[in-house]
Amino acid sequence: MHIEKRKTGKRIKYYLSHSFREGEKVHKIRKFLGADINEPLLNERRVKAEVLILEEIEKYNIIKDPLRFEISLREIKFVKKLEKTIPIKISHLSEKQWQVFSELFTFNTNAIEGSELSSIEVKGVLEEDKWPKDKSKQDIAEAYGVNEAINYIRETKKHISIGLIREIHKIVFKNSKGFAGELRKPGEEVVVKNRLGEILHEGAPQSRVLYLLKELVKWYEENKDKYPVLILAAVVHDQFENIHPFRDGNGRVGRILMNNILIKHDYPLMNIDLKNRSEYYESLQAYQKRQDIRPTIELFIKEYKTLKKILG
Repeated sequence: MHIEKRKTGKRIKYYLSHSFREGEKVHKIRKFLGADINEPLLNERRVKAEVLILEEIEKYNIIKDPLRFEISLREIKFVKKLEKTIPIKISHLSEKQWQVFSELFTFNTNAIEGSELSSIEVKGVLEEDKWPKDKSKQDIAEAYGVNEAINYIRETKKHISIGLIREIHKIVFKNSKGFAGELRKPGEEVVVKNRLGEILHEGAPQSRVLYLLKELVKWYEENKDKYPVLILAAVVHDQFENIHPFRDGNGRVGRILMNNILIKHDYPLMNIDLKNRSEYYESLQAYQKRQDIRPTIELFIKEYKTLKKILG
């Protein structure tokens, strides 16, 4: 780490700077220390800035590879055994069942993120264009958007790409967010907090979003014929949420992307029920902190059993 001086007019600004390499790319972290400050204050601020830089470098190390450890043959066999317990097949779904699923998924995936539309209101919006007078236009627009995105992944041949990810976001939020389809821009960092203000998750630094998405796509292409489908879907979903590439809307895009992976392998779609929101967040935490995808896969099986009861 070293001190940089920059002259701006008659003032001299001081920064603590550090560069490090990740693959072929060199990253640079710079912290502003102050302008026209004396040496004792400069040294005091340098110590604090060093701590901040080291913390930021640790984030780079944490949010690195989609799956840093090899999954054992025993674990693969276990997941394959679980997959055989999935009680429904995508080939068995009628158009009516697809509609029921889309309405169910639209309600739950938006409700997890705070939508106030009830399941009955979502059904009315999607089937009859019936807009509840006391609900926000944003919630209504995003109900249409999620439903359209489900239809989109039924038609597209793509498994995963940055273009596909951006298109899903654009479809869902085209009538509710001005940045629909746009990845985070410089200065746009993401911190997810709970109702108590406690930090649940920090997205990857904006400067790394594109690199990490490329790594995720690469990981999937290299492993799509190696791992069971539930592992593929779990890793893609959990790592996508870990990156948090958009200013907002990452949860919904991640769950739709997860479903795209499932149906491309002829597996039934997945609904994460609102009542299981806490368990869902805990599974994300397990991946983000320990890269443990087991809780996510266990939740998948639980949700499939519930979905079977609903679809019949």
